[in-house]
Amino acid sequence: MNGVLIVTGGSRGIGAAICELAASRGYDVVVNYSGDPVPAEDVAARVREHGRQAVSVRADVSVEEDVRALFDAAAELGPVTALVNNAAVTGNTPGRLDAYDVEVVRRTLDVNVTGVFLCCREAVLRMSTRYGGAGGAIVNVSSTAARTGSAGEWVHYAASKAAVDTLTFGLAQEVGGEGVRVNAVRPGMIRTGLHDAAGLPDRLDRLAPSIPMGRPGEPAEIAEAVLFLLSPASSFTTGAVLEAGGGR
Repeated sequence: MNGVLIVTGGSRGIGAAICELAASRGYDVVVNYSGDPVPAEDVAARVREHGRQAVSVRADVSVEEDVRALFDAAAELGPVTALVNNAAVTGNTPGRLDAYDVEVVRRTLDVNVTGVFLCCREAVLRMSTRYGGAGGAIVNVSSTAARTGSAGEWVHYAASKAAVDTLTFGLAQEVGGEGVRVNAVRPGMIRTGLHDAAGLPDRLDRLAPSIPMGRPGEPAEIAEAVLFLLSPASSFTTGAVLEAGGGR
């Protein structure tokens, strides 16, 4: 058994794929969600089909009290040994920076950056040997947008993911000697509901020719990268950002 894994934004897309693959690898799983409970409980049910414990927990990761409650709920399953910070928002339909409302930008930064900070802080307080923990692993889900800038689409989102990359490296330096590894995965164009939600259902197919591998990725492929970084197979890896974007 690998202990308890919390996956923020675990009810759909990449998060759901991570939850199910983690269960198949021996983790008990906490499926975090912020809206509709039905998809989250569906994911939890699939985790249980692998013979693992699962609970779905509603929490807004940008709210400090919600994050503490999320980790308290996870502790009821056992010691938290792993965290995947997957929850993120883009804000709205793509556009230029000068067309964005400041409240959209603030919400994006609150979820994508402050949310990662709050969850990482709570994980360190529970995992780090400095605080009596037994160690653990954190994987932050970034984006290739952090490198490309996402001009004309989601510059604010790209900036938030660049912040996640920096947080990953800095935190890894702080807790590397305390039994906690911190890494990130940078997905590229992945077939999830994000594009439909932004009103761009054809975006992936339109941009596929710009991907050297000639196709978008699948959530399960990102889940494999995440589980590698959580596993003992990456025991000497911390502060790393693993690209998973098909070469784009």
